[in-house]
Amino acid sequence: MRPVAEADIRASDADRDRVADILRDALAEGRLTTEEHSERLDGVYAAKTVGELEPYVRDLPAGRTASAPAPSPGVHHWVPDGSGENPNLIGILGGAERKGRWRVGSKINAVAILGGVVIDLTEATFTSPELVINCTAIMGGVEIKVPENVTLHGGGVVGIMGGSDVKAYEAPDPNAPVIKVQGFAFWGGVEAKPRRGKRVKKKGLGPAELDG
Repeated sequence: MRPVAEADIRASDADRDRVADILRDALAEGRLTTEEHSERLDGVYAAKTVGELEPYVRDLPAGRTASAPAPSPGVHHWVPDGSGENPNLIGILGGAERKGRWRVGSKINAVAILGGVVIDLTEATFTSPELVINCTAIMGGVEIKVPENVTLHGGGVVGIMGGSDVKAYEAPDPNAPVIKVQGFAFWGGVEAKPRRGKRVKKKGLGPAELDG
């Protein structure tokens, strides 16, 4: 596989949000008009690559390097291979489950309304360095099982008469897959925990697969 240029790396939701924050600050500082801000913001959320984000902040002081940050020492770019699934799992008055050996992409949407959704990633192959799981739990629950050596972030779940139980932690390996759990729980719950003994391993700059 040929090396992928920095500008051609696929942009993540976090990349788009970072540029959107720069535009918001520029609007507040008077550097952009309301019309300019709206036009650029539409372009940012339609951008597919890091290179497409850069022009929207090129003329702003804070945006000269933020749209394409340099990698940290010792951290290599892990290029998504585009083969993973981005499923929508819906459990309404019932259940939905995804488990076993499968190739997971960069996003999963899980909706549990008077029902339950189970997402089991312990035997999955990770094809993207970051996986965002968007959860909606209304009088229902979303359960997420992850390998023990990934990075897990879970501060993005808003609970109203409900809540989340996400065992957030950082993997020792800076190149380990990152799983971000976010969403909304109303009289429901979101749970994400590692499963002991289940690990993923990286193969060069490609997908991360189950170890053993």
